[in-house]
Formats: sequence, structure tokens, C-alpha cells
Amino acid sequence: MADIKAGFVGLGAMGWAMTGHLKRLGLLVGVANRSAAKAQAFAREYGVLGAADPGELAKHCNVIALCVSADADVLEVTRAIAAQAQPGTIVIDHSTVSSKTAVEAQKRMRAAGGDFLDAPVSGGVEGAKNGKLSIMVGGDEAALARVKPVLDAYGARITRMGGIGAGQNTKAVNQTVIAGIMQGIGEGLALAEALGLDPAVLLPTLSGGAAQSWYLDKRGASAMRNEFNVGFKLALMHKDLGIARDLAAAAGVGHEVLDKSLADYAELMAQGHGDEDVSAVIRLKRRK
Repeated sequence: MADIKAGFVGLGAMGWAMTGHLKRLGLLVGVANRSAAKAQAFAREYGVLGAADPGELAKHCNVIALCVSADADVLEVTRAIAAQAQPGTIVIDHSTVSSKTAVEAQKRMRAAGGDFLDAPVSGGVEGAKNGKLSIMVGGDEAALARVKPVLDAYGARITRMGGIGAGQNTKAVNQTVIAGIMQGIGEGLALAEALGLDPAVLLPTLSGGAAQSWYLDKRGASAMRNEFNVGFKLALMHKDLGIARDLAAAAGVGHEVLDKSLADYAELMAQGHGDEDVSAVIRLKRRK
């Protein structure tokens, strides 16, 4: 796709940063968002089209990336795009949804003469801002090659995992691993607090050995300071882990970590902490 005219739907913390990279490279034509006011604010700041809805955006773009919240959102947006899309339009979905949704969305875009890639991301808001996301892609290899300049704008590692849905299945694995890491970090740091260990000495010591992880480095100190507004919302993680547990149950593999994490995040949500970072699981570890 020599002449990319990119659009972006979903201007949350990650989407806003990712879209900024597209503008910087001269690929961005316009944006859309559930809140039209936010799309207009972005459009004014960056000098691009602020579309009233995804269908309007599809009239001007031949590549449209999505970063929305849930399966129903992906299907709704894809339906609107397919209704107005030019032949050859490719939708890239960076949301975290089920692989079944990716299959259905691809059918809709192909019926409209285009294509669809499921391309969830990992790396957090920091990765989006720095253009260093890891992007796990499912879908047609030729379609991926055509839109790779868009992904290169904000991705440091772009990997085709297989056919449609393989990207979402990979993200389910990613979220499962993170859930286990956060359980260990929460319990370990709660124990450190109870033992009176100094975080300023403890954390670099842990990070210098086998306990090192991205989440320990990025969220350990803030969790011990009771700062939980820095990263991925636990309510969204709860949604993601539900997808992963369904996959694990269907595959017949163990899902004890998923069950425990789902229960913990549900409890935190019931307490009003749903908008806090996933590291807030330490709240439950401290009270035992």
C-alpha cells in the first residue's frame, strides 16, 4: 500500500499516543472516538480530520487502526467502517478481545472488499508514548506487509503469530503471565513491608537478580507508595483475564492463577478500585 491514508479510532491514553506517532510520520488523515469532543480536540491539536464516527473516517482512509475497550465495540466499529470502506481498506485492531471476535470482524471487512488484522499490543502507556510497543498480529501475511509502516510508527517488535485470531490468543497468554507476575509481586512486596525492609534498597536488589521483571521495575515502587494511577486499569485486566480463562478451560489446561486473579480484581472493583492500576492487587495481600 504505497499511499497510506491512516485513521485511528479510540483516543484513550494509549490510542492518543499511538496516533501522535502516525501524525509525526505524515501517515495520519483523521481520527474518531466514542466521545466526538475528544476527536475534535485531537483534530485541532494535530491539524487532522476529526470524524463524527468511524463510518465517516472510512470515507477518507484506507488503513484504520482501532484501540477500543470490548468485543462489542470492535464489532460495532468494524460494521460502521465496512459500510463505508473503499475496496482494499485494512482495519488493524489493537484492542484486547476474543479471537472469535477477530474472525467475525475479518469476515465483515472481507465482505466489503478489505481485510482485518487482530494486532493487540503490550508495553503499557509508556510503550505507546515511546513508540516501543510489542505487537502480536494475526491475519493475512500480505495484509500485514501492506500496513507495516503504520505498525512501525509505534511498535518496536511486530510479530505475525499466525492466521486471524492468533494475535488475540497470544495476548491472552500475555495477560495470563502478567496476572501471575502481579500475584507474586503483590505478595512479595506486602511481605517486604511487613518485615520492615527499605524499598529504596529492596527494589534495586530484586531487580538485579532473578526476580527482575518489567512490572517490578515499573510498578514496584509506586505500589509500595500506594500510587495506583500509573498504568493499565484493573477493570480492563479483569475483562482480559475472563477471555484467557475461557480459552484455558476450552483447551483443558490449568487456570488456577487466572481464577485467583479474576476473584481478586473482582473484589477490588467491588471496593471501587476498578480504575486503579493492576498493581493494586497488593491491597488484598496486606490485610491477610
